[in-house]
Amino acid sequence: MILPVIGYGNPILKKKSKEITGSYPNLKELISNMYDTMYSAKGVGLAAPQIGKSIRIFIIDTSPFLKIDDNEIKDYKVSSVKQTFINPTILDETGEFWSFEEGCLSIPHIREEVKRKSEIKIEYYDENFNFKKNNFSGIVSRVIQHEYDHIQGILFTDKLTSFKKRLLKSKLNNIEKGDVDIDYLMEFYKKN
Repeated sequence: MILPVIGYGNPILKKKSKEITGSYPNLKELISNMYDTMYSAKGVGLAAPQIGKSIRIFIIDTSPFLKIDDNEIKDYKVSSVKQTFINPTILDETGEFWSFEEGCLSIPHIREEVKRKSEIKIEYYDENFNFKKNNFSGIVSRVIQHEYDHIQGILFTDKLTSFKKRLLKSKLNNIEKGDVDIDYLMEFYKKN
């Protein structure tokens, strides 16, 4: 089932998420719905806060990056990983910092350069609640770091300079008001 993506301005996107147990109600269905939602919105990652759940789950599928011209990604490793991450902890970030233009389903039509380390070591539980510890690099590492930030209550726009944030202020205000044209289901925050 496709769920609405929570739009910029909703306080849940700025809240640190809580861990869950393997007995979390309807976990398999939730994960399936997250994949349906991500694919419907043509995303490469989705975190639970983006569907209104303040829990430590995110999913990724980096296969769309395989279709991008190599010149756009340059020397950074591109591989296809489809994975569910439950209660993840990034243990280490290593390698060179590199900039890449990121976007976010919760912040449509805004893309900005964000610097991140090229490699990570992460531990997590998969969709069957099996414990994993893996290293990822390149685009996969970047997507994981972006989604991990979501469960920490951090948006990619938080990593921008003050000047960039000022330039984006009116666009962000429009998203917050729901004044944005998108082709996927989205829920906007209504302030009292």
